[in-house]
Amino acid sequence: MTHLIMANHSCFLLNGILLILMSTIQAIPPPNPVQCNSTGCILHNSYAVWGDRKDCYVSGVVYPATEEELRFAVANANKNKQKVKVVTKFSHTIPKLACPTGTASILADQNATLISTEKYSSDINMDAANMTVTADSGVPLRDLIDKVEAAGLSLVASPYWEGVTVAGLISTGAHGSSWWGAGGAVHDHVIGLSLIIPATASEGYAKVISLNHQDPLLNAAKVSLGMLGVISKVTFSLEPAFKRSITYNFTSDDHIEDQVFDHAKKHEFGDIQWYPSRHTVVYRYDDRVPLSTAGNGVNDFIGFQPNAILLSQSVRASEKSFENARNVNGKCTLASSFVAYKKLTANGLKNNLIFTGYPVVGRQGKMQTSGSCLNSSPARIDQACSWDPRIKGLFFYESTAIFPATKFIDFLRDVRKLRDLKPENFCGVDIYNGFLIRFIKASKAYLGQSEDSVVVDFNYYRADDPSTPRLNQDVWEEVEQMAFIKYGARPHWAKNRNVAFLDVQNKYPNFNRFVAAKEQLDPQNMFSSEWSDQILFGRQSNKADGCALEGQCICSQDRHCSPEKGYFCRSGLVYTEARVCRYSMSAVH
Repeated sequence: MTHLIMANHSCFLLNGILLILMSTIQAIPPPNPVQCNSTGCILHNSYAVWGDRKDCYVSGVVYPATEEELRFAVANANKNKQKVKVVTKFSHTIPKLACPTGTASILADQNATLISTEKYSSDINMDAANMTVTADSGVPLRDLIDKVEAAGLSLVASPYWEGVTVAGLISTGAHGSSWWGAGGAVHDHVIGLSLIIPATASEGYAKVISLNHQDPLLNAAKVSLGMLGVISKVTFSLEPAFKRSITYNFTSDDHIEDQVFDHAKKHEFGDIQWYPSRHTVVYRYDDRVPLSTAGNGVNDFIGFQPNAILLSQSVRASEKSFENARNVNGKCTLASSFVAYKKLTANGLKNNLIFTGYPVVGRQGKMQTSGSCLNSSPARIDQACSWDPRIKGLFFYESTAIFPATKFIDFLRDVRKLRDLKPENFCGVDIYNGFLIRFIKASKAYLGQSEDSVVVDFNYYRADDPSTPRLNQDVWEEVEQMAFIKYGARPHWAKNRNVAFLDVQNKYPNFNRFVAAKEQLDPQNMFSSEWSDQILFGRQSNKADGCALEGQCICSQDRHCSPEKGYFCRSGLVYTEARVCRYSMSAVH
């Protein structure tokens, strides 16, 4: 997941914000995702809002600290016929996969419980001779990387955001960017794991099974959405330690369609950021270099740095005012300034304490992932991750589409056509990250990618109130439907609005194998829920007034949009089969 820090006004951007963003002061830590009282517990994600805006209520949560305690928690839930979901200390999943109950009431469901791996995070066992590492499922990614690097080895793949745990990142298909070697998806570097599943009374109601690369069930368990059992241990393959050299090339987006695949083939960890409204593309030249190469650089991505709380609040206020005034040009001014600022600061790369020039060379463990806003400092209460719900700062959607490589260029051309109709309509996405384009290799995981694929992420404004339409809402709905319907893209399991998952089961050749594995390991559906089934089986919610505004449905009638606020269900402009909520002064087509 990628979230760019922003400023209030362009005149404010390149002076005061410079000092804030270059600061090394740490931030207050994110809130715990589980909050309990005498009536039960509420589970939130890191944004404190699920896709359907409804809270998740459960009767309680347990915090095992050892594998045996974890097994006992599963056994106890099985014995009492409870639904179970696992939650981590970070909870950055956007879909409601971690909610074990369909109850949307403060009267918590007594038949549902949570198991948190927050305290099950101490063991990281290195096997330097075989170049592997085995870690508890609750181990934070940063702890794992640091332990591996200290042993003179490197974990090759990781997501860009380090606020995830070992089991959480593989369960949802988290990835970096690479078509080289085993590829950019972290689960494709997993060579074994231990899984706790329900068992008979004579077996103690739960048991631990170990899966290795020779067991077909590993292909189901590596990306499981938490629906097969509770992962207790994960073993990764490693490589000798190495460094990376990164250079960002900001240039015109002319001929981007001709450059994408060549870029992926030339640069092991390369990605591309496309800012459509700015007609700008940023090619990341990111390659492995020998450990002896000079350089002690760090990738401290500016979107994941500690953000001044007042700044986040000011940015949000500006976005809201532009939305309310339907001021597209205001958003374009911000977008232009932010792209310029990212160029100036190398998007957070630092040669040492600051950026002094390209290339930036540093150890793999310091260059592959970032998240300095996660670090806590009790003395500082004025900085936080910019999306921390307690500060009422940034609030956005994150859509991620995964295309077969053979279909991506046609999608890119369609988006360009839509952009060319009115470039300023794309300024809202360029305030954030534009279109982030990454590459992941074909995988054996049943819910992984069956062919070499291209991943596109884009973030955009989300309203405080679910009944409030957004400026250029139709544009992002058309892009979304282009991706997932016209070109059959698969959604990232941990991101997206619900409509992205429609018909998802038909997009995976090995989907039935995953379902068969689920029936074998969890025959009573102990680890399934209304919410996770909705995602896994691509089920659309019942259509209701306003359901399209937050991606709970695709509109087919005006009432699914917001006709009272001037938004009506219309056809797409480039992808005419799309049905989108478009603003109009009247209901006349």
